[in-house]
Amino acid sequence: MEPIIEFKDFTFKYRSQTEPTLKHINLTINKGEKILIVGPSGSGKSTLAHCINGLVPFSYSGEIDGEYYVGGKNPKDLGIFGLSKIVGTVLQDTDGQFVGLTVAEDIAFVLENDCVDLQKMKDKVAELAGKVEIKKLLTNAPGELSGGQKQRVSMAGVMIDDVDVLLFDEPLANLDPATGKTAIELIDELSKDNDRTIIIIEHRLEDALWRDVDRIIVVGDGEIIADTTPDELLCEDILEREGIREPLYITALKHAGCKVTSDTHPMHIESMDISGYSDTVNKWFKKITLPEPKEKTKKVLEIKDLDFEYNKGTPVLKDINFDIYEGEMLSIVGKNGAGKSTLSNLICGFIKPDRGQIKLYGEDISGLSVKERGERIGLVMQNPNQMISKAMIYDEVALGLTVRGVPEEEIKERVYETLKICGLYPFRNWPISALSFGQKKRVTIASILVMNPEIIILDEPTAGQDYRHYTEIMEFLKRINSERGITIAMITHDMHLMLEYTDRAVVIADGVLLADTTPADVLTDETVSAKAYLKKTSLYDLAVKSGIDEPTKFVECFIYEDRLKREEAVN
Repeated sequence: MEPIIEFKDFTFKYRSQTEPTLKHINLTINKGEKILIVGPSGSGKSTLAHCINGLVPFSYSGEIDGEYYVGGKNPKDLGIFGLSKIVGTVLQDTDGQFVGLTVAEDIAFVLENDCVDLQKMKDKVAELAGKVEIKKLLTNAPGELSGGQKQRVSMAGVMIDDVDVLLFDEPLANLDPATGKTAIELIDELSKDNDRTIIIIEHRLEDALWRDVDRIIVVGDGEIIADTTPDELLCEDILEREGIREPLYITALKHAGCKVTSDTHPMHIESMDISGYSDTVNKWFKKITLPEPKEKTKKVLEIKDLDFEYNKGTPVLKDINFDIYEGEMLSIVGKNGAGKSTLSNLICGFIKPDRGQIKLYGEDISGLSVKERGERIGLVMQNPNQMISKAMIYDEVALGLTVRGVPEEEIKERVYETLKICGLYPFRNWPISALSFGQKKRVTIASILVMNPEIIILDEPTAGQDYRHYTEIMEFLKRINSERGITIAMITHDMHLMLEYTDRAVVIADGVLLADTTPADVLTDETVSAKAYLKKTSLYDLAVKSGIDEPTKFVECFIYEDRLKREEAVN
C-alpha cells in the first residue's frame, strides 16, 4: 500500500508551552484508508490533525522534532496552499469556515478561485447540495442556519475540491442522530471514490462506527495508545481507561457479565454474533427490578397553544403544549430545524409567540423583559461564540454576578467553585481565545450555573465534549438538580444523554409535538424515531437479537443499572 501520511518519531511543542503536545509519534496512513482518531480533550488528537492539514506550523508555530510527510512531501516545502490541494478539512466550529454571503457562494468558493466555468460551477454546487440535503438553503446566508445545517454546508464546501485526503473534525457534533447516520454514510461513499483517504476525529464512537473503518487510532497524553481494528479495540479496556465512551451495546453486554471477543465482530450490533451471549443477557435482564416511577410535582413552566413563524405562511412551531415540572430533568429532542432552539428563544423572551402562553409558576411571563426572565431562567446557547463577551475566563463567568452588584468576595468564591465543577479551574486566568470549542462550551455553561437560576435550558450541552468532561458536566447538573432543586431542560441530539440522565423526552418534529414520554419509549419506537430524525438505540437491537420480547423494558433496565454503577463510581 502507498503511504499518503507518515510521522516518524515526530514531536511537536507549541511555542507558548513548556511540554510537547505530541511525543514521538510513529504513524503511517495509507492511500485509500479510512481512519478514526479518538481520544479525550487535550490528548493531542486535534494537534495531530493540525499537522496533517498545515495549521501546524503555518498558523500555530512551535518546535518540531522528527519527520513527517503528506502526499510524500515535507509540509514545509508545500506551504499552506499546497497542502490545501492535498488535504481538505471540515472544522468542528463551522462559523470559522464560512467565506460566502450565501450557502451557494460558500460552496462554490474554491471553484471561483480556480476560474471554473459558471454553468459547471452551478451544476457542481447543486449536485453536492443535493447529496448533503441543503438544496433548499442555497440562497440562505450561512448565519441563518442551524448548527447541523452549517455542518452540512462546510462538508459540501470541502468536498467540491478534488483533494486526496478528507479530514473531518467532529463531523457529528451538531447533527441530529439520523442526519449523523447520513453524514457517516456520505463519508463512507466518499472513501470509495478515487482511493480518497478519510480521517475522522470524533467523540461519538458508536455513531462514527455506523459504517466500517479500517483502523481506530487512540491518542492519549500526546502519544498513540492504540492503533488497531475496531473489533480488536472493542474487546479491550483501552477506551474505558482513556475516558472514551464505548458503544452502549458493549456496555450492556459487560453489565450482564459477558466477555466480548473479536471473533463475534462487535464493530456493529447489526452484524455482531451474540449467540454465545444471549442466555447470559436474558438472565441478567430477568434479575433486575425497576423502581416505581417518580410522581409529578409542581409545574414550573407551562407551554400553552404556542405558535410561531419567522416568515408569514411558514410555521416553525404549531400548537405546542407541554409542562415542565419542578426538579425535573427532561430532554427536548428532534431533527435539525425542528424548532427546538426557537422554543428556547420564545421561553427566554428573545422572540415573541404569534399565539399562546408561557407561564412560570402559574404566572404569564409575556410582560417580563429578557433581563427579568434571565434572573429566573438560564439559557446556555448551542454556539458558545454567541454568548462570550469577555476576553478572560474568570471575567466571563463572573459577568452576570458583577452586573447584579454581588460583593467581590462572594463572586470569587462562586466563580471558583463553578470552574472546579466544570473542569476549568486550572484555566481560570487564561484568555478565552486560547480555548478549544469544547472548552468554550464549558465556560458558557459555567457562566449560567454560577447564577443559580430556578430553571436552566441547555442547548446541546455536551456537543464537542469528550466522555470524561461530558460525565463531569452531566453529574454536576444531576447534582444541582437533586440537591438544589433546579429544574433542567436539555435540547440535545445526544441519545446517550437522553437515556442516561433524563426520565422524560419531549419530541418535536416539523414544528409539532410528536411525543411526550420516556426516553426508552422514544428510542424503541421506529415510527417516532424516523419522523424526528432520531436513531433507534443499539440496546433495542441487542434485546431483539437476544430473544427478549420486551425491548423497551430491557432499555429501562440498562438505564437503571448503568445509573447505579455510575453513582457507585462517583461515590
